Amino acid sequence: MALHKGPEQHQKRAMSVNPFYGEANPVGGMTEAPPTHRLPDGPLAPSTAYQLVHDELMLDGNSRLNLATFVTTWMESQAGVLMAECRDKNMIDKDEYPRTAELERRCVAMLADLWNAPDPAAAVGCSTTGSSEACMLAGMALKRRWAKRNADRYPGAARPNLVMGINVQVCWEKFCNFWEVEARLVPMEGDRFHLDPQAAAELCDENTIGVVGILGSTFDGSYEPIADLCAALDALQERTGLDIPVHVDGASGGMVAPFLDEDLVWDFRLPRVASINTSGHKYGLVYPGVGWALWRDKEALPEELVFRVNYLGGDMPTFALNFSRPGAQVVAQYYTFLRLGRDGYRAVQQSTRDVATSLARRIGELGDFRLLTHGDELPVFAFTTADGITSYDVFDVSRRLRESGWLVPAYTFPANREDLSVLRVVCRNGFSHDLADLFLADLTRLLPELRRQPHPLTRDKESATGFHH
Repeated sequence: MALHKGPEQHQKRAMSVNPFYGEANPVGGMTEAPPTHRLPDGPLAPSTAYQLVHDELMLDGNSRLNLATFVTTWMESQAGVLMAECRDKNMIDKDEYPRTAELERRCVAMLADLWNAPDPAAAVGCSTTGSSEACMLAGMALKRRWAKRNADRYPGAARPNLVMGINVQVCWEKFCNFWEVEARLVPMEGDRFHLDPQAAAELCDENTIGVVGILGSTFDGSYEPIADLCAALDALQERTGLDIPVHVDGASGGMVAPFLDEDLVWDFRLPRVASINTSGHKYGLVYPGVGWALWRDKEALPEELVFRVNYLGGDMPTFALNFSRPGAQVVAQYYTFLRLGRDGYRAVQQSTRDVATSLARRIGELGDFRLLTHGDELPVFAFTTADGITSYDVFDVSRRLRESGWLVPAYTFPANREDLSVLRVVCRNGFSHDLADLFLADLTRLLPELRRQPHPLTRDKESATGFHH
């Protein structure tokens, strides 16, 4: 979560209360305007409190028009009912809510089977609050396994490192910072916008706890070549004896590739893949926040990381950074697995990819833009202004689209492609062909005005968008 500081003049403004917010008598509902940054002295009527919060939230963007987020913004009403029925259940109280715990176990088993674990019954896993927590857990397991293998050198002079592409999501930077691991980043080069397998292998040494492969880069939606990465590490082991495990960050692609790219080998079929995570609240099609972390077997998850707590009368093995959290999202995940099955997921994800590839193609045909990706891996594509476009840039496009309600991130790529700034469109279930047509119409309508600009109007690219990796 973002860190916030209290405003310096928090006493300056108070909320205003409409007389009609009263329960029955408009005058009777009048109260002193409540403060905004300290607890009010007394209570408000529930309808008044609701309306005050509701009115302020109207200034948020429309989540359905947010083409920056990977997070699910639409579910069936039945899923919403189930979530409402379970939001008061504490997921951690597995002894008191045994059926909720059973649904979590079933989801883990389903994912182990989906990701081709050698023995799905032997795979271990857990739900999390999202992929960020799942990545933290996977990283902790990698570090602990390395520390056990190097007990004679660590702690001491040996400093663990983790190899990954510079395109990784910020949660991996957090992991390295929080758990004191050196991040060794493979930069982008030319038209390669993600990790290069051979370059990753060359960064590995005796202190490497693992290599992270991304199945679906947030920068452009492309899959990293996980099989080639494992092959490069196999060759490294043959030359040096170094046995480096791989973690697959499948936050998005882990729930796309199994259905649309069945011949793509990226999962537990590769013996070097020790663990995989995904976001249930992304292409798992569940409202936030739920994620999943799985290890191919018990050996991949050191037993000493698993806490066994006698809590409320039951023995509870747990591996998590969080403790209390609602069971609603896990129940919604099981509902979605049950509701769709493999064929249903395949149909939903194919429809989303069709929207992405169609919209990408039509944007490319406008002539003002150059596509970097086409939405044919993740249903995500990135594009930049075409050569010769000098009157505006991607930040101008992002700003103008926001005027029509569309939230499209514009951002600059990292080393070694800081020269490249792009727009990225994430297509999700609920972003239909009809909505894509409306988006394209709004984009097309903006172009004549943008072409007439004397030059790009963006002064500070860092502040031009609220989107950050």
